[in-house]
Amino acid sequence: MTDIERMAAGELYWGFNPVFNASLERGQVLCFRYNQLPPSKKTEKRRILEEFFLKIGKEVIINAPIHIDLGNIEIGNHTIINFNFTALDEGLISIGDHCFIGPNCSIYTITHSLCYENRDLGLMTAKKVTIHNHCWLGGNVTVLPGVTINKGSVVGAGSLVTKDIPSGMLAYGNPCRVIRPITNNDRQYLEGINK
Repeated sequence: MTDIERMAAGELYWGFNPVFNASLERGQVLCFRYNQLPPSKKTEKRRILEEFFLKIGKEVIINAPIHIDLGNIEIGNHTIINFNFTALDEGLISIGDHCFIGPNCSIYTITHSLCYENRDLGLMTAKKVTIHNHCWLGGNVTVLPGVTINKGSVVGAGSLVTKDIPSGMLAYGNPCRVIRPITNNDRQYLEGINK
């Protein structure tokens, strides 16, 4: 099994293998191109995302700058990602439909050994992160490897998400913890809308 296959399978691999250099450089180049374009160049920006990501849905907004390793990302429809999004996407990052990702959010799929001898050798693993439909991550949220945030949940600003979040929950803190379910009492109405 190659290191690329080990990485994709979530197994221990040698992250310093030169085989990764071209993919990482490609990611840097595409991020640079995306970040240099003015907001008015929507078609050109969309083309870069289509080239970069595994999947990009319709009516997706991603505000520059972005900082992404490989483009190992799937994004559904009608999702908004605000400024300064960072993704270490050696493991797959899957973001669903109608998600809001606040400014300065980071998603990390890569993890290194706690033992410095292994870490110095470049031994690492990558674990998938999944954010299901209708989730909202407030500003400065960090999601760690292997986490799943289930449908309709909200993660408060500044949270460090170390464990899965069940569906329909409000969660926040460092480390992030479930605070309570989101209920009908949380609904807000604007006249003529949501009736």
